[in-house]
Amino acid sequence: MNLERASGILLHPTCLPGGHGIGDLGPAARHFVDQLAEAGQSWWQILPLGPTSAGNSPYSALSTFAGNPLLISFDDLIAEGLADSAIQYRLPQNRANGVDYGDVVSAKLAALDEVCANFLRRDGSDELWADFDLFRARHEADWLDDYALFIALKDRHRGRPWQEWNALYVMRDPMGLSEARHSLGMEIRRIKVQQFLFFRQWERLRAHAHSKGVRIIGDIPIFVAGDSADVWSKPHLFELDNTGRPTLVAGVPPDYFSATGQLWGNPLYRWDAHRAEGFAWWQLRMAKTLEMVDLVRVDHFRGFEAYWEIPAGQETAINGRWVPAPGYELFQSLRDRFGDVPVIAEDLGIITDEVERLRDHFGFPGMRVLPFEWGEDFHPERSDSSRHPENRIFYTGTHDNDTILGWFRHVGGVDSDTGRAMLDFLHSNHTAVHWDFIRYAMETNARLAVVPVQDVLGLGTEARMNIPGVADGNWAWRLQPGQFDHHAVEGLRALTERTSRLPGQS
Repeated sequence: MNLERASGILLHPTCLPGGHGIGDLGPAARHFVDQLAEAGQSWWQILPLGPTSAGNSPYSALSTFAGNPLLISFDDLIAEGLADSAIQYRLPQNRANGVDYGDVVSAKLAALDEVCANFLRRDGSDELWADFDLFRARHEADWLDDYALFIALKDRHRGRPWQEWNALYVMRDPMGLSEARHSLGMEIRRIKVQQFLFFRQWERLRAHAHSKGVRIIGDIPIFVAGDSADVWSKPHLFELDNTGRPTLVAGVPPDYFSATGQLWGNPLYRWDAHRAEGFAWWQLRMAKTLEMVDLVRVDHFRGFEAYWEIPAGQETAINGRWVPAPGYELFQSLRDRFGDVPVIAEDLGIITDEVERLRDHFGFPGMRVLPFEWGEDFHPERSDSSRHPENRIFYTGTHDNDTILGWFRHVGGVDSDTGRAMLDFLHSNHTAVHWDFIRYAMETNARLAVVPVQDVLGLGTEARMNIPGVADGNWAWRLQPGQFDHHAVEGLRALTERTSRLPGQS
């Protein structure tokens, strides 16, 4: 894949200002795109857009195909006449300390139910209804029918995991599902309208970004949540017992960072079943993703070469084993279907030669993250920016990292030998340390440099998006109105030009 030298900003839509209690796809998102263009940025990187569940993690979604209804903009619905202006007074207020998911989920979904019910009363001959019919025709057989029925049944069972539902639904008994489709018909139709509104707004936002010369980097988690429409509707593709519970789960083995490894708990794939179907599910997944974004970050890429298999029921990830994965077959099938697949391989952590060969065989750019490159034991002789290969994406941080300023303070800051060595290496005047690290990232040979917006603003650990392994308190950070201001935009553009990353400059 041939990327031009460029740069971009990492910010998930939930973090945008405005909206009603959570960032959305409306006016603030379009304004942010305009600011990216003014700042000379070619890319906007986001996290997965699927509907989240308990924990609010974008990496543990109820569907790998559906969109998160919490991102639907009520400002845009009101402007189009799809919602009454009075509805906004029943929606959550924005809070300075981030997203209150409990408040947002209950209020926004209730308001969306009302909007969708009103939509279904429309004249079936109007243009918007024709668009809805086209949306259903395009997606029902692929995923929409199963997703809508899954969510309706989940609501019927008070949100419990599908493995705890009535046995007829767990086992997907044809008569039981037929009864559910009939008795839950109105709920199912509302959920489909909800998805139509999400993708309609997303397509408009992406078109606006393209009109400004900004492309979008999306994200595919390697595994899917066990409590998801994907696993419920296609159980034969996952390692499950006859009650729908995983028999083998995902994680990573013990390492320097964790003596017991990480037990993720996602059901593993039955790769033989995927192979027998010509990797059709993966092709559908990639096709849907490429409808939405221009470049795809594939999370935990090393799992496509070999994955850590843990028997279900273990309390830690210690008692697992490495199992080969059919990465070459899978990605060749995607290449056969899509041509040169625009993929970024998330190849962080302990990566083997075999993983690197898989990545390089398909020409996927890998990732480099500044705190991982420098570590806490800084060595100037190993930190020359020119040593990074071109076919890499260089980050000052990701959604799982502390901010660059938070990390710098953690290693001792300006009052430590390590911190002073870093700043001396960067020829820093110590007045705006975060810009010194961003400059380093921009100066590397990597074709694409990506910076979280928190780093552009010089925010500390309080602005961190996620702490891996911590169950609560993540994914809530939000940009405040006016925080990403013209000073930040101008500074970013000047640095982008200085490092030859402006559109067309290379």
